[in-house]
Amino acid sequence: MPSMGRLSSIALARGIAAAAGGALTSDSMACLGVAFVILPGSIAPDYHGEMDGPVAWTANLPGPWGPIHLAVTARGVAAVAWLTTAEDFHAELVARLHGAVEGAGGGTPARIAALLMRGDAAVRTVLAGHAPDSLPLDLDDRPDWDRAVLAEVRRIPIGSTASYGEIARRIGRAGAARAVGGAVGRNPITLLIPCHRVIAADGTLGGYGGDGWGGRDERLAIKRDLLLREGVTVG
Repeated sequence: MPSMGRLSSIALARGIAAAAGGALTSDSMACLGVAFVILPGSIAPDYHGEMDGPVAWTANLPGPWGPIHLAVTARGVAAVAWLTTAEDFHAELVARLHGAVEGAGGGTPARIAALLMRGDAAVRTVLAGHAPDSLPLDLDDRPDWDRAVLAEVRRIPIGSTASYGEIARRIGRAGAARAVGGAVGRNPITLLIPCHRVIAADGTLGGYGGDGWGGRDERLAIKRDLLLREGVTVG
């Protein structure tokens, strides 16, 4: 159902059109002395119009399996990925965030550049087998279920693991291990949300990375390597 703000905007536009003889143009608006007004609730919460400029900025850093791609928004780190191209990473962000995405450069706002540097340092710290400093993440576009699961996954300390079923129990959804696995597989901020620490109930690796990148064997080899870096051996 449209919000009251959107209904008001629609009604306002129709009223102006009627006054202009049915033709709602910039000229007719000017003749009527009417300015465009954005009413509360008339724009969807997830709208990132071009008036806002870029909604995300990206950078790359070297990784043990090829370049690691990092993206931040004004709210925090929004994506970390590898085994993909910079072009595909960019395209996925545009589709996900519904706005322009830019590579970091000389014109990047200072606050964004600082956040990229913090994200870069955090990724390098995790790869070195250590706990990174806390930093803001941006999962605002993710479904409530995914955010709940990933928030709990983020709490798994370095050097530890938890099963999919255990994560489900921790968020009050015992028996939802499969649904937890789906949310973990959709994790857009790998490493910083350590989905590699979520394993199967029988103590084996389980899955890793959903179907988003690489082959299953390649993904599991990376998961095993990440855990070994943290001092954890999984069969």
